[in-house]
Amino acid sequence: MLFNSYQFIFLFLPVTLLVFFLIGNKGHHRIALSWLVGASLFFYACWNPAYLGLLLFSLLFNYACGVALSNKDEQAQNPSRLLLFAGVTINLLLLGYYKYANFFIDNINAFSESNWHLNTIILPLAISFFTFQQVAYLVDAYRGETKEYNFLHYALFVTFFPQLIAGPIVHHKEMLPQFAKEETYRLNKQHLAIGLTIFIIGLFKKVVIADTFAAYATPIFLSAESGETLSFFQAWEGAIAYTLQLYFDFSGYSDMAIGLARMFGIKLPLNFNAPYQACNIIDFWRRWHITLSRFLRDYLYFSLGGNRKGEFRRYINLFLTMLLGGLWHGAGWTYIAWGGLHGSYLVVNHIWQKVWSKPIDQWWSRGIARGITLIAIIIGWVFFRAETLSGALTIIDSMANLPSSLHGRLGPIENLLKLFGFNFEGGYVALEHYKKIIWLAFCLLIIIYWPTTQQIMNKFQPALNTPQEQESSWWTNFSWRPNTAWGIIVSLMAVISILHLGSISEFLYFQF
Repeated sequence: MLFNSYQFIFLFLPVTLLVFFLIGNKGHHRIALSWLVGASLFFYACWNPAYLGLLLFSLLFNYACGVALSNKDEQAQNPSRLLLFAGVTINLLLLGYYKYANFFIDNINAFSESNWHLNTIILPLAISFFTFQQVAYLVDAYRGETKEYNFLHYALFVTFFPQLIAGPIVHHKEMLPQFAKEETYRLNKQHLAIGLTIFIIGLFKKVVIADTFAAYATPIFLSAESGETLSFFQAWEGAIAYTLQLYFDFSGYSDMAIGLARMFGIKLPLNFNAPYQACNIIDFWRRWHITLSRFLRDYLYFSLGGNRKGEFRRYINLFLTMLLGGLWHGAGWTYIAWGGLHGSYLVVNHIWQKVWSKPIDQWWSRGIARGITLIAIIIGWVFFRAETLSGALTIIDSMANLPSSLHGRLGPIENLLKLFGFNFEGGYVALEHYKKIIWLAFCLLIIIYWPTTQQIMNKFQPALNTPQEQESSWWTNFSWRPNTAWGIIVSLMAVISILHLGSISEFLYFQF
């Protein structure tokens, strides 16, 4: 059952909301929470009932470990450390088996010419997200930063359906205190209006915008995988189209998750904040999949030593963190290459900031910085999207192969382009490719300067840690208000989105 399906929108969601508030309004809070946990488990089981047992085992196991860690004797640090190590290890072993076993067996066979065989393992939905969320909980419990003795509360923390499948990765202390508030169990019209608006904006981004760009990107990546020769403009068309598809797909999901939670009166942490507006890669990772970046920083980068052991070790830790972050996204060399590429980007970015400390505070300098950052991101997304390294390299090579008709016509610019690895051996380019690339580049330009959902809803604090606007912008006067004009706009978006639900597609991050 997808967020962008008729069953979810017209049956599951209204029934879950209605029953939760009917029970909660009568003061039966534990029953209301039990209903929400049961509904969330049903939501998960709709994908594949066989893996519900895995989720329940993970939930029970980590709850038991968390309680034991919370009750640890201050004089018995070593046993507690062993328990934490055992808990984290079992979580990672389960994740490793389901997500990476086939990948490692296939690579061992390829390198050693052996013939080991393992039946194909279907990846359980959301295993990466609920595993990381509970690993963070165990570490926090060991550190004494959180504790939970109520199993029902813990079950809700793990299974709450708006964020169960693809995040955000929440901390226990961020969500559970909100369910302890009396007002959470009473229907709040403002929360419902805000949540429904954000959900519809996210739905529109997914089914109307993201799926439209997919029609541009998919054929080109399929052609690259089949070994077809691509022109310069075809390669850039596919890369930019996927850059836009992934942006609106993940942004749409993030909005829908925040909107769904807000209907229940719950604020989830912000997970997506205009990443293509970033002026460098460091800033990009503060904006893209924010809660995953937070997890990798707090529980991996710092555990490796962070920046406490010198600059060289810091760069190694950064690179390793991103390499493992790439592997987290999927069992494939393309994801490893993508993670390694971003690790290299971050190292170069940190070195550059030491060399060039002047602020980027002019419109033209921000434009140049954003342009360079965006090109680096687009190149990275090619590896992220491609099925194989050869397919990714086919597109990368084509992106650097300008039409031969330009040879000798660019003057000194040609020599500069050759210095950066470009060549002029591409074939004829049809007019339609020029039109497509101009259209896609224009779309990129729009999203760089268009307000985000959080900015549109800023007056009502749509999520935890929503950035506050420091200065007035052109769109400030058009920010969301519960009035007739916005009611008409949102209603039109809802109608258009529902009319596009005939061809349902999964969110891209569901595969992770």
